[in-house]
Amino acid sequence: MEELKEWCHLIPKIELHAHLNGSIRDSTLFELAKVLGEKGVIVFAAVEDVIMKSGRSLPECFQLFDLFHILATDHETVARIAKEAIEDFAAENVVYIELRTTPKNNESKGMTKRSYMEAVIKGLRAIETVSVYFLNTDDSTDNSIEAILTNDIHGAKKKNIYVRLLLSIDRRETTAAAMETVDLALELKDLGVVGIDLSGNPVVGEWNTFLPALTYAKEQGLPITLHCGEVPNRKEVQSMLDICPQRIGHACFLENEEWERVKSSKIPVEICLTSNLRTQRLESIDRHHFADLYKAKHPMVLCTDDPGLFSTSVSNEYYLAASTFGLSKGELIDLAQNAIEFVFASDGVKKALTDIIQAAKRELQQ
Repeated sequence: MEELKEWCHLIPKIELHAHLNGSIRDSTLFELAKVLGEKGVIVFAAVEDVIMKSGRSLPECFQLFDLFHILATDHETVARIAKEAIEDFAAENVVYIELRTTPKNNESKGMTKRSYMEAVIKGLRAIETVSVYFLNTDDSTDNSIEAILTNDIHGAKKKNIYVRLLLSIDRRETTAAAMETVDLALELKDLGVVGIDLSGNPVVGEWNTFLPALTYAKEQGLPITLHCGEVPNRKEVQSMLDICPQRIGHACFLENEEWERVKSSKIPVEICLTSNLRTQRLESIDRHHFADLYKAKHPMVLCTDDPGLFSTSVSNEYYLAASTFGLSKGELIDLAQNAIEFVFASDGVKKALTDIIQAAKRELQQ
């Protein structure tokens, strides 16, 4: 088992479903929450134990969700969270990530949706211990696979990671606010924004509220991924599939008819094993729809959703899949390589990722 865990850590991986706020380090969360407690913004004693706890219950996760929303309201904190999150993903040998976040307005801190995203990008630019390729021009000859594989720091190979951003429409937003997010995504395409996500509390909001913005995004060439079927809602799931999203996330409550549509359309599914278990979307991991999709050779990718919140990592998600469903080492690295096809980046980046994983496969199998 330890050897398998090490293998899951070593293989280069693709992460396509991770939320910025849910990726905050426990140590950073503790530090920032303590400051808020000293300022009287929160009661620190009420969250102290939950912050340092691994394997949190669902009520405890909701408690931290509320804390995340309080914390990520100033530019400095947003930049720090983004910087540390990418450092942590790179440490897990994630070589490509689409990090999703909801641009926020906070008039009291002078924050607009655009300045929020500028803070995220500032955080990416501040990373020094990892080579971060986040511009949409990062598939140029200057950042060829040869340059990436030979980038050293202090005599040791430096971690390398391609970062792309997905702007999330929150289900609490109005149609106008959702359209504003899509317009911002279009403005920031040259700064690594590659698509639109729909997320948030799945029992909040009406599908028709977000449909105009999502349709507009597709018309403008922006790929979309949808949190789909997080709760039983057949009418909404069917409406989501009607617009043919490029990917869907979770898909825990789809009926046979909807699964047939997903499979016939070959819509990639973002699988989040730990998240679905912690949020009580299923009774046990071995009953997850991963098994059926894997057997059917359906497009899918293993993801974390909220690695900080759910005390997991991409490596751990691969280990869970392997230990639960009996995947071999070769099948695991093939699962990572197959995910390249579903990224929203350019063909140049896809080729670089293929080269990286192929090189690792040769090295690891020696």
